[in-house]
Amino acid sequence: MTARGQCPIVMVAEDEAPQRAALLAMLAEAWPGAGEIVACEDGVEALQAVAALRPDVAFLDIRMPGVGGLDVARAVVAAGGRVVFTTAYDEYAIRAFEAGAVDYLLKPVAPQRLAQAIKRVREALARPVSGDLQARVDELEARLRPQGAQRIRWISASVGDSVRMIGIDEVLLLQAQDKYVRVLTDDGEAVIRTPLKELLAGLDPDVFWQVHRGIVVRVAAIDRVRKDELGKWRLSLRGRDEALPVSAGFLHRFRGM
Repeated sequence: MTARGQCPIVMVAEDEAPQRAALLAMLAEAWPGAGEIVACEDGVEALQAVAALRPDVAFLDIRMPGVGGLDVARAVVAAGGRVVFTTAYDEYAIRAFEAGAVDYLLKPVAPQRLAQAIKRVREALARPVSGDLQARVDELEARLRPQGAQRIRWISASVGDSVRMIGIDEVLLLQAQDKYVRVLTDDGEAVIRTPLKELLAGLDPDVFWQVHRGIVVRVAAIDRVRKDELGKWRLSLRGRDEALPVSAGFLHRFRGM
């Protein structure tokens, strides 16, 4: 691992191949002093790269399938790195990035704007990491969340050959499994077809936490989080033996637990 700011390790996470290739080429030309430049095709690959390489700087597409740029950003910041988002949001939405005090590049990325972002990042690398960067990422996520999204009150789920109405207050766990989402309550399990990503928009973020790209849990139902024998983080719910995986991008939620 290189020292922060000296031949920094740079990571690019972008799921669109042409845009990824263009950004990599511009970075190589505009930042000859960078060390290794790592390319990731999606958020899952990016989280793995963060764990393995601890990049000094990450250029992250804000919207990627599975694990988005905000989740990867949390892992980068937790590892002491800096973040620059790449985004196709319109001018109005970009104000959220400015308010969140993180840099951004509007797609398609202009070489002059990239050079400006690199200058800011290099200056940031010369300073200690601010302790409130995680809070800024959380603030950014809140600002980008669709306003007025209707909260889910009931879930209509399949249980065998019948349909059961489950109150959201009963739900302990939502887990993506192939084409379905598993719904766990104290009384049993059921399945629904609504994608987990769509369900997230209707859940109270103070009540339900996403801990993995395919897992959302009720905070009050969490018992503990700990490493297994392979060094992977696992979460257990109160009164249940099942161990659920926790992605690196969500570990910051459990500090102090």
